[in-house]
Amino acid sequence: MSETTQPPAVEAIEKPAPTLAQATDIPQLSGSELKKKNKAEKAARRAKEIAEKQGVVLAPVYLPVATPALAQKTNQSKPEQQKKPGASSTDSRSLTIRAAQKLHIPTIPDIPREEDKTVEFFRHLNRPKKTGIQDAGKEVHQAVLGVGLQIANYTICGSCARLVATLQAFKEVIASYKTPPGNTLTRHLTSHVLSPNIEYLASCRPLSISMGNAIRWLKLEISKVDIDVPDTESKKRLCSMIDEYIYSRVIAANEIIANAAAEKINDGDVILTYAKSSVIQAALVIAHKAGKKFRVIVIDSRPLKEGMNLASSLQAIGIRVRYCLLNGLVHSISDATKVFLGAHAMMSNGRLFSRVGTAIVAMEANQAAKPVLVLCETVKFTERVALDSIVLNEVAPPDELVLAGGALERWRQVKALQLLNLMYDVTPAEYVDIVITEYGSVPPTSVPTLYRTMNETE
Repeated sequence: MSETTQPPAVEAIEKPAPTLAQATDIPQLSGSELKKKNKAEKAARRAKEIAEKQGVVLAPVYLPVATPALAQKTNQSKPEQQKKPGASSTDSRSLTIRAAQKLHIPTIPDIPREEDKTVEFFRHLNRPKKTGIQDAGKEVHQAVLGVGLQIANYTICGSCARLVATLQAFKEVIASYKTPPGNTLTRHLTSHVLSPNIEYLASCRPLSISMGNAIRWLKLEISKVDIDVPDTESKKRLCSMIDEYIYSRVIAANEIIANAAAEKINDGDVILTYAKSSVIQAALVIAHKAGKKFRVIVIDSRPLKEGMNLASSLQAIGIRVRYCLLNGLVHSISDATKVFLGAHAMMSNGRLFSRVGTAIVAMEANQAAKPVLVLCETVKFTERVALDSIVLNEVAPPDELVLAGGALERWRQVKALQLLNLMYDVTPAEYVDIVITEYGSVPPTSVPTLYRTMNETE
């Protein structure tokens, strides 16, 4: 018998089977179209996951996978495929394409962003403010925690008051300190104990100039502690030095300055002052007890209204007091004979850094030819130089300016409205006639000389 060949079977094996797309004549998507389709599906899945986490019901967006128009466009862009031999004309006909199923792609709803109410010019001064116990770390001592909360809500407000409260709290920190094994008090106390407490105080409110000077002094004294001396004796010595520092740089200095300022008050004088200064209050009380007859004009401003407390205290001891806000300064300055101003700090260029509004009072006094006397302890002197109130300042929460039921109660909902609550301003040296310190009365231009002399003696 002759050998039987099966060419049709071999041809059937070697010939690939037609694909589903070829059988139905559905056009293939190009690479870019596939990429866009996959990207859309991926974005839809991601949006759906985010929506499920947030519990947001998203509106469906319909995106067609394929349409007859898209198929026609794809067929036109591709070259016509050659027909295979033996294929019938019916195979090349386009079958009826069913309507493409539509994908339900959820979209994230547009959530309106809250408007940034920070004044751009003072953005560098804004920092988060801690006002609660939950914001404190475990390293913060309970005494420092209490002082920080009182400073944050302005219970302790003055520069010297904040300084004394801080040093008293650090005394308790040092007294309760125990040096860990393998460490020394000199190296461990400052970096591991004092630094976290200082950072917490700075987060409640920026440190005042006097607080910074006192903290630098305390760190220097800790570094001088002899490692051979027992810790108990070293801690007692440090606590004793803190008491001496408070007495010499604050208490005794206030008494000397108050007595010197009281001597400059004469019978019939009208003393104008702004806000509240403890040393100015002491000077007025001393002059009143000396039998001098004078009146006091207290200028005040929102939101702290410190002058109201001063006016009440002076009136309680029998001093005649006139109280008005800053907008009444022009009408009151003509009646004054002398202007007493407190200080937050005295800069090295002779400028006064004090509660915001002080510069306006000094300027009006200079225009009216009234002598301006600044009462300031040397612990508030600094080597810094201030030319304006922008680079160095403190920004308080703007909501402190808002009165309940007032026009600004819903100020955060008003578009393009911003509130700025600065704490201090800078008074030029030419508006200040004399600076009364515990070392004597000097012109503002002599502040850097006195500061250097004071540091050399220490």
